[in-house]
Amino acid sequence: MQPTTVFYILIAIIIISFLIDKILDVLNTKHFDDKIPEKLADVYDKEEYKKSQEYKKTNANFSNITSTFSIVLTIGFFFFDGFKYVDNFVRSFTNHPILVALIFFGVILIGSDILTTPFSYYKTFVIEEKFGFNKSTKTTFWLDKLKGWFMTIVLGGTILSLIILFYEFAGKDFWIYAWILVAFFSLFINMFYAKLIVPLFNKQTPLEDGELKRAIEKYAKKVGFTINNIFVIDGSKRSTKANAYFSGFGSQKRITLFDTLINDLETEEIVAVLAHEVGHYKRKHIIFNITTSILLTGLTLYILSIFINTPVLSEALGVSIPSFHIGLIAFGILYSPISEITGLFMNYMSRKFEYQADNYAKETFAAKPLITSLKKLSKNSLSNLTPHPAYVFMHYSHPTLSERVKNLEK
Repeated sequence: MQPTTVFYILIAIIIISFLIDKILDVLNTKHFDDKIPEKLADVYDKEEYKKSQEYKKTNANFSNITSTFSIVLTIGFFFFDGFKYVDNFVRSFTNHPILVALIFFGVILIGSDILTTPFSYYKTFVIEEKFGFNKSTKTTFWLDKLKGWFMTIVLGGTILSLIILFYEFAGKDFWIYAWILVAFFSLFINMFYAKLIVPLFNKQTPLEDGELKRAIEKYAKKVGFTINNIFVIDGSKRSTKANAYFSGFGSQKRITLFDTLINDLETEEIVAVLAHEVGHYKRKHIIFNITTSILLTGLTLYILSIFINTPVLSEALGVSIPSFHIGLIAFGILYSPISEITGLFMNYMSRKFEYQADNYAKETFAAKPLITSLKKLSKNSLSNLTPHPAYVFMHYSHPTLSERVKNLEK
């Protein structure tokens, strides 16, 4: 296949993906003014619903601007040989394959981040501020940005360096070593994310003794769930939106509650939310997700090993010297349709698991407090209660609130 043909295939994939997203966005936007389902009539009053509609429309308009800017920038970078110029610039300093790749991706990622930072700044300090969600300060915003760069450089740079090192000495069999590395890293991060990564951005404190802790411990004992680590995270540092999550496994498993969740919900409702999270653990959803992710990563790396050594991938992006990092970019775009399909499968399974976790909470605790907690959380985040089914199918990892309530009331 000629480099020019591959180039236009890459452009076609990017544009088609963009158009599909825009069509789904338009379909979803047309449902913003739909009547709220009867089962959710108590979520918003008239004024609150009007506010939620305005929030959805504001975000939809902003998304159109940012996505259009992104695709114009991307297409322009392709047609004006941006990859070639960056590659030549990096090679003027060094020809070491690992250093070339690290500096190349560093220039691309930091340059992209600088161009898109004004949008994230506007989103945080104008849109989220206008609707009463933002609690972040400008200092926190910029510190988060610097910490994010630090994490990308340290973790991303280390993994990329090792993968290229494997490629240098193992050739097309590099994917086996890379797969072992990524699998180990995935398991390690899943176990120690809360201890190593979260503290860089948030403060975590053990849940204090009191009614809530006693209620949680009582429920945990009832279902035979050993939990010694219940933490409260200062989510209110950045936003009024609430959340709770389960992380780790074995002796490292812990439950983390946002302080906003504790402020927004009653004790019984918080226990119901935790019962849902325990349901994920008891139904082995976490193990399934990790295992599936590792298997899909292995498949991706294997296919990458077949194509990465093909000079046409680098030539398609205007780079005369075949290299791992240029081939990786071209392959990433070519593989994206497959990635979309696997993403749809994972979203489908995730929605199925949410029902199972809801059912577990209903069977071992109660349905009503989980329903009221879901409604409160949706109300407080001005969630869309009437999304288009196609948009849900493509993008939602959770069933809609209406579907979850219907399932819990069975």
